[in-house]
Amino acid sequence: MKISFTINGKAQTVETDENTPLLWVIRDRLGLKGTKFGCGKAACGACTIHIDGGAVRSCSYAAKFAQGKSITTIEGLSKGKDLHPVQQAWMEEIVPQCGYCQPGFMMATAALLDKIPQPSDDDIDENIVNVCRCGTYYRMRKAIHRAAKIKQG
Repeated sequence: MKISFTINGKAQTVETDENTPLLWVIRDRLGLKGTKFGCGKAACGACTIHIDGGAVRSCSYAAKFAQGKSITTIEGLSKGKDLHPVQQAWMEEIVPQCGYCQPGFMMATAALLDKIPQPSDDDIDENIVNVCRCGTYYRMRKAIHRAAKIKQG
């Protein structure tokens, strides 16, 4: 099946089995390796991307549903050479430890800040449910609050 969508601002058409998880189209067909495979069950969030602005777990999202959609991966989060506020805050708070799950956390956080510009700790707990085996949750919470301030200007 041919599937057409926009990814990181660029129109793409791929030929793939319609039920292939979008994660594998992004990583294997388009070569965008920033989106990670974690659990394959939409539980851990390592594969989080944006589809039409909302956070989606791409490991369990069939490619056929991407038809006509606008997709953003971690590679497309920033605009040009300027880091996205979430990426800047992640660096300033030195969040990553091993770093494997961080792209998914940053994508989930960017979607949260679009929905709730100044999230409370409860908002963060309710919306950022990704899993980090290194346990960097305290630094992530600080980075989310810092990103909100950076984004506000």
